[in-house]
Amino acid sequence: MSLLHPHRHRPVPQALPEKPEMLTVIDRNITTMVELRRQEQQNKTIQDKAADILTAFSGNMVFVYLHVVWFAFWIVANLGWLPIKPFDPFPFGLLTLVVSLEAIFLSTFVLISQNRAGEVADKRADLDLQIDLLAEHKITHLVGIVALIADHLGIDTSTIPELGLLVSDVAPKQVLDEIQYRADLDKAKGPKK
Repeated sequence: MSLLHPHRHRPVPQALPEKPEMLTVIDRNITTMVELRRQEQQNKTIQDKAADILTAFSGNMVFVYLHVVWFAFWIVANLGWLPIKPFDPFPFGLLTLVVSLEAIFLSTFVLISQNRAGEVADKRADLDLQIDLLAEHKITHLVGIVALIADHLGIDTSTIPELGLLVSDVAPKQVLDEIQYRADLDKAKGPKK
């Protein structure tokens, strides 16, 4: 079946059912994102990779189980309940020292991983913002074209009071300034009761 364009009397191009145009675009975008993630992985330093491995290991239940077994053995052995000589009697000063050092290093590794994840998230947020701004600009342009077509066809657009706003680009700086202004105003008012 072929659809004719009402003004051109030519068939309207249709996407192939096996591979619609949107699927091609989505496929290209997915491939691009996978490639970007692969490049991010390749650009990691040895320290970053080590931090990620340690963070991943310390963030799962195997880590918790190992610590439960380790602490239980340590406490039982040092309370004299096993046939070995206690090496860290109660209040377990050596255990406290080891656990404190482990916590310092683990928190450092987690912070390293979070900092890098934050950098990647910032890049993605910047990309999202640029795409959103581009889409907003294109939509604004399309609204202007549709308004011109409506005028050309003699359609009264005066009943659309927002049309003047819809055909003008949004200035991101003005929006950010307004958000900041309102946040500052809300802070100045103080907490709500």
